[in-house]
Amino acid sequence: MRCVIARFPFDLTKSGVLESMKGIKPEEVLGESVIIGRRTYPVKQVGQVLTRQDRRDFSAGEVLRAMTQLGFTCRGSVPRTAVATRVLSPLQRASAMLGTPVSA
Repeated sequence: MRCVIARFPFDLTKSGVLESMKGIKPEEVLGESVIIGRRTYPVKQVGQVLTRQDRRDFSAGEVLRAMTQLGFTCRGSVPRTAVATRVLSPLQRASAMLGTPVSA
């Protein structure tokens, strides 16, 4: 499939992307991501590996669009509040506000 990333045309195939990302350790995902094989990669890391360009030269949207068209699963940014937090009782919350947390 022919796509344009950072004003340059690239001919990408699903098997080519899989081969390019083989052996690449995924960085921590803080925003948009692409699932390639059994690993989840940040979109900008995938774009950098595939295009050999600096991450500032292309947008995450360009890479997301190309990866979606190739059939990879893409995910949007993860809200920071999605992390599971323990629900505090009113006593624990008041205690934490005073600076001396009470154990559960």
